[in-house]
Amino acid sequence: MVTIGVTGHRRLTELDRINAGIDEALQQVTQRYSNESLTVLSSLAEGADRLVVKRILKRAGARLIVPLPLDQNEYLKDFGSEESRREFLELLSRANEVIPAPGVDDRTRAYEIAGKYVLDHCDVLFAVWNGEAAQGRGGTAQVVAEARQRILPIAWIRAGNRIPGTERPTSLGTDQGKLELENFA
Repeated sequence: MVTIGVTGHRRLTELDRINAGIDEALQQVTQRYSNESLTVLSSLAEGADRLVVKRILKRAGARLIVPLPLDQNEYLKDFGSEESRREFLELLSRANEVIPAPGVDDRTRAYEIAGKYVLDHCDVLFAVWNGEAAQGRGGTAQVVAEARQRILPIAWIRAGNRIPGTERPTSLGTDQGKLELENFA
């Protein structure tokens, strides 16, 4: 079984291009790990996490493991709409295993711990990311930097983030959804 960890931006645009990049990354993983069933390791955050999880769960025999960064009720407060909360709960109900929250009071630290859990337990990291420096601790750039230090295989699906200080997603233009592979030799 191959375990795919997920990290990425929450506010995304041009989802069809990003989904095409995710599908291309899945094709690369299934070629590299032929005859292996897939497990996806994700906290089910809005955006990238859910896009990747939905694509993987379409595959026969795929499993889902959810490391929660916060208590479920507290985590639900981080989702912007009732629709998003319902989607989270629906995906959570499909989990084969839920890893309880680490029990820390600091939200940022809780997200860092969840990201580290993903890195500690995955064989490949899918990063839906713009390639830029972190806008804060515990985010995608920090997870990718640690994955690179570990020389972990990374399927990097390029995607714009949000305009800092807003919820408006950005596009990377012709690079949106483009796949780059690291350490897949």
